[in-house]
Amino acid sequence: MSRRGRRKHLVPGAGDALNVFKGEVMRREGYAVDPNRPSDVKYEVAKDMGVPLNPVYNGRLETEDAGKVGGKIGGTMVREMIRMAQERLAKPPQQ
Repeated sequence: MSRRGRRKHLVPGAGDALNVFKGEVMRREGYAVDPNRPSDVKYEVAKDMGVPLNPVYNGRLETEDAGKVGGKIGGTMVREMIRMAQERLAKPPQQ
């Protein structure tokens, strides 16, 4: 059973902004990202990793393979968020 429709973000309505952020981060990683469909970058990441992910049917996709793709994207996003937070913390406070 797919859990795609049940995901809830901590901040309601943040999904669009997170998708834009995902697109920006993955573009910096060298992936071609369609600005209208940033979530589709997962197919390019999967292809680079040799994971047979496709938009139609993934019933035979191993959990481990799906995790590799999600981990690559999510891990890259988390590293960027940490970098951004560290950068802000290093700046002197505005007065």
